[in-house]
Amino acid sequence: MHGPRVVVALDYATAEDARGFVTKVTPQRCRLKVGLELYTATGPTFVRELVDGGFGVFLDLKFHDIPNTVEHACRQAARLGVELMTVHCLGGRAMLEAARRGASEEGRPDERSSSSDSRACPKVLGVTLLTSLSDGDAREIGLRHDVAAGALALAELAQRAALDGIVCAPTEAQALRQRFGANFLLATPGVRPAGAPTQDQQRVLTPSEAIAQGADLLVIGRPITRAADPRAALDRICDEIGHR
Repeated sequence: MHGPRVVVALDYATAEDARGFVTKVTPQRCRLKVGLELYTATGPTFVRELVDGGFGVFLDLKFHDIPNTVEHACRQAARLGVELMTVHCLGGRAMLEAARRGASEEGRPDERSSSSDSRACPKVLGVTLLTSLSDGDAREIGLRHDVAAGALALAELAQRAALDGIVCAPTEAQALRQRFGANFLLATPGVRPAGAPTQDQQRVLTPSEAIAQGADLLVIGRPITRAADPRAALDRICDEIGHR
């Protein structure tokens, strides 16, 4: 995937707080992720603001509902101009196929429009198992496999449903890259610079380790956004993975 490999998670409660960070970075340096907290606070307006500012936006709402509802939600997300969006693989194959259909139909060029006015289809990524889950957590919620095996099974489901890739722990990236090849997008949260607190993440690697394991995109929030100098923290990570 072309463009910045670092996706900064905008873990802020208000658009004003998020703008304080956004004004310090450029679309050439990072993509931006809008998750549940910020989207609930600001709605689609702030997402459009980021898109209009030239940023690649990763809308991480992990849609998980009946297929018809998810299809229409993905269509609305595509209309915002986001570059990536997430759905939860535990919703099943019919729901994943509906998500792909909704995003693709909205992103498809309108025959009445010039090609310059058309939008590229956003990429739909499946969320397998949250990186905050341990094997003990997986057993507690009734999964038959450990986290790694469960994530692999859900990743295979995402591929069969023609999703563009998955969100996975960086510790799973190498096995998933070998299994699915170069054209299946791997976005990895749970990435922490050396020496940084792991916080609520269970399965973590450093940025350079995650890239070496096969990750395409590194989703990093608090180590950047809560740093004393967020831009310097982002620059250090970009330098570490060779993105200048």
